[in-house]
Amino acid sequence: METNLPSLPMMEIFSYLDAYSLLQVAQVNKNWNELASSDVLWRKLCQKRWFFCDMVTLQLHGKETWKQFFIYRTWQEHAKTRAKPEDFTYKEIPVEFEFRAYAYYISKHGLTRNGQGKSAVCMVTSMNRISTWDIHEGVMTWESPVQEFYIELMTTLPEMHIVVTVDIRSTIKLWDCHNSEALATKRMVSSCQLLKAVITKDGPIVLVFYMNSLLRPSEFSDPVSTILEFSLCKRAFWTPRREDRITLMSRNIPPSPTKFGIFDMKLEEIGNKVTVQGHLTASFSLADYEGTPECFGVSDKDVFVCSTGSSLLLFNINGLCLQTFQYCPEMIVRLCVDPVHVIVICNNGSLDVYAWEERSPLLRKCYRLQNRSYLPPSSFINKALCDDVSIIGVMTNSPAPCYLMAYTLNICS
Repeated sequence: METNLPSLPMMEIFSYLDAYSLLQVAQVNKNWNELASSDVLWRKLCQKRWFFCDMVTLQLHGKETWKQFFIYRTWQEHAKTRAKPEDFTYKEIPVEFEFRAYAYYISKHGLTRNGQGKSAVCMVTSMNRISTWDIHEGVMTWESPVQEFYIELMTTLPEMHIVVTVDIRSTIKLWDCHNSEALATKRMVSSCQLLKAVITKDGPIVLVFYMNSLLRPSEFSDPVSTILEFSLCKRAFWTPRREDRITLMSRNIPPSPTKFGIFDMKLEEIGNKVTVQGHLTASFSLADYEGTPECFGVSDKDVFVCSTGSSLLLFNINGLCLQTFQYCPEMIVRLCVDPVHVIVICNNGSLDVYAWEERSPLLRKCYRLQNRSYLPPSSFINKALCDDVSIIGVMTNSPAPCYLMAYTLNICS
């Protein structure tokens, strides 16, 4: 005898399930299928996975239900994990850019129906101007006026086609990459070490990190700040899809091991004043591993990816080693970490593509993109970018010009 619970208690129970479990319970019977396909449940899952969903409607994405959007968008995100090296088209784009090679996607392929969007990147060129490039056509599409001071940091909000820059005078600017003048400008109190723009449930914000202090200037209003107690900070990384968690890595000064500190940031309102506080959530040291971690990244599952040159290491938030990938004779020179992939850049110019397991904290190796470049041995890749259908290596070369090495997936819809 089949017993059906009332709809409201069932919806409450289903609200605790992830997407995979919702798809499973939808197969039980017609009533469960209808409840488990509710737009209320699937929109929450979309908003949790992609913060930009708070700001758009389904009509902009060409989908009729949030369940359809979730399935289609997830399928697009994992397009590269299903691919093979022969599915990519390779192109070299000569560009002029500042040696540190700040380059970020300015538009995300896959946000429109049937793969109609195009991958575009924004770069710092000539040290005091920025430009955007169409990766598929290999041409520059926009360039800013020459700025008075050198641009020191850059980040983007691809979902909004917005670029944020900071110059050596600590002036932060917001650009739409269409007009010649910045949309907004604000002078900061100190030089920045790390810059990130994120979409949150409260809208877009800019996060600025400088010398163990965190600034959160939301929409260029008066910023709030805090000091994080962490000595000898070398690198900082925000947890993907969680704008409130930051991980700091210390400098390695023998005999002290490399340390990691994980802080949760919380806005607190005291009277009419808003403050931000950093609370140490966890910390661990890498005392038992040979080599010095040079690169690291964080997944949205709080898994830390480190490179010691000859090894790729995965740790959980308590410092337990989950997985190790050995590299020999190649050496790892850079990492690119996002919620779906890890791209490993080797010293021979090849790119190894890994994917996060959907229901576990581990990585699986997908394939290697061999270096197809005919550039001289003095060239090397010092950064990699990754969106739904392309992987870009930013290759510096002495003397100029430098190159974008673009691998574009042929099967995108």
